[in-house]
Amino acid sequence: MFENLRSKVGELVSAQFGFDLEVVLTRPEAKFGDFSTNVALQLAGKLENPPAGGPRAIAESICEQLVGGDILSAEVAGPGFINIKLTDAALIELTKASAVKTYSGQKVLVEYSDPNPFKPLHAGHLYTTLVGDVIARMVEYAGAEVVRLNFGGDVGLHAAKSMWAIMRWLDGQPAKLDEVDGSERPKWLGERYVEGNNAYEDDESARVAIVEANKAIYSVHETGDHESDFAKVYWLCREWSYEYFKELYKQLEVSAFDRFIPESEVTPLGLTTVKEQLAKGVYAQSGGAVIFEGEKFGLHNRVFINSEGLPTYEAKDVGLSLTKWQDYHFDKSIIITANEQAQYMQVVIKSIEQFAPEPASRTLHLTHGVVKLQGGVKMSSRKGNIVGAIDILQSARQASPEADESTVLAAVKYAFSKSRIGGDIVYDPLESVATEGNSGPYLQYAHARARSILSKSTINYQLSTINSKLQPGERLLVRKIGEFSEVVELSTRELMPHYICTYLYELAQEFNRFYEQNRVIGSDDREELRLWLVGRYADTLKAGLDLLGIHAPEKM
Repeated sequence: MFENLRSKVGELVSAQFGFDLEVVLTRPEAKFGDFSTNVALQLAGKLENPPAGGPRAIAESICEQLVGGDILSAEVAGPGFINIKLTDAALIELTKASAVKTYSGQKVLVEYSDPNPFKPLHAGHLYTTLVGDVIARMVEYAGAEVVRLNFGGDVGLHAAKSMWAIMRWLDGQPAKLDEVDGSERPKWLGERYVEGNNAYEDDESARVAIVEANKAIYSVHETGDHESDFAKVYWLCREWSYEYFKELYKQLEVSAFDRFIPESEVTPLGLTTVKEQLAKGVYAQSGGAVIFEGEKFGLHNRVFINSEGLPTYEAKDVGLSLTKWQDYHFDKSIIITANEQAQYMQVVIKSIEQFAPEPASRTLHLTHGVVKLQGGVKMSSRKGNIVGAIDILQSARQASPEADESTVLAAVKYAFSKSRIGGDIVYDPLESVATEGNSGPYLQYAHARARSILSKSTINYQLSTINSKLQPGERLLVRKIGEFSEVVELSTRELMPHYICTYLYELAQEFNRFYEQNRVIGSDDREELRLWLVGRYADTLKAGLDLLGIHAPEKM
């Protein structure tokens, strides 16, 4: 219906004025109509001999031929806007529309979460995990074959800092690891990382030892060492981290990852490629290191191989990008990280563009702001003042002790998804668990309430035809339900889940107004229609919550 309307306006413009324009339809306030377009204003600037009346005359000419069929009326507003009102039957058809499958036939990689072994997941990782899951769901809903990827740093300086502190704690007795209780392992590993990081910054002898530990980790992978004490401790603690990640993902009820790619897997390819491209002039030598001269492209220079001959994160990302391309030949690769990595990724992708332009051009990097607690405290795993992913979940449980786990997850998932990606996120546990206001639990309750209304009637409300004119309250609700497919398409096109959140909240409010003013059960000749409306409303809420990874309960 939506596309048919756009096509009809476009065909009229082409027939009357000889221009093929992309017709943009927007949703005005209900009192002005169901759709609005500024196509007359667009045309006015393109016509060599525009009519004397300007855009309004153009709009009037279009309106004269627009009415009929699904279009009840078309009126000119302001300087030349066209407000279109649909018939009741057309509005009802819109409630059955599906979002356009914009990714049909495409293979899309979505990389998110990306935790590093030897460190606990912090609130930022929780954000990318939850919002990344929503984006993957949206793209999949739009027809794509989605491959969910999780990239983590099991080699590198952060791992070396942890390993230095772990070996120091063990004091030559690897068996002491048995003393670390299973439930305490994530916290224990986090403490070791902070200890190692502080030592690296404050103690020169420790810094030297950590650099050597870094080399030792790479050696473990290069030689396949599983026998030395250092290697045994490394592999065991790495496995502890993976077990922790898997347990958290299970708790979060996010879609399963198709693949977890450790840095150690892609590092050799990245290192080899950078060295090969160094010889071809893509990279350059600088002070004993290998860099990419991003300044030549309006960016900044970055080191890809350090003076010790070890690959940096940049070289590893080169290896990751090429691995993705070799293994999947994707149509699009979406990567979700924090804002602080925006310029970093620009340099990495620009360097890859010089020798592998296809995967570089198909890669899209989305970034999000800093996750803060109420009060604006920034978290840093390096300093130890970290709020972990588990801590966020626990704060929601404490804010609403009577809530079940489904409601806790709804609270956190919705709180993270309802803000536009890019800005900082301030998490307020009390606000997130509220059953009133713009929250996940409120929308869960709204769905359960609608199902409860339906359960009180025995009437078959599978409406096939409409036999009477929609009353004002009915029409407003039908109109709002019909926006769902458009909102999903917009959210998917821009990869912005907050549009769905805003829509679902507005839909629930519209239903509340309808229900307060219109009897459903026992409304005589309108009961079947109104039950159908409640059912469509509930189904639409459920579909939206499903995209957000939120359970839509039948009862609460």
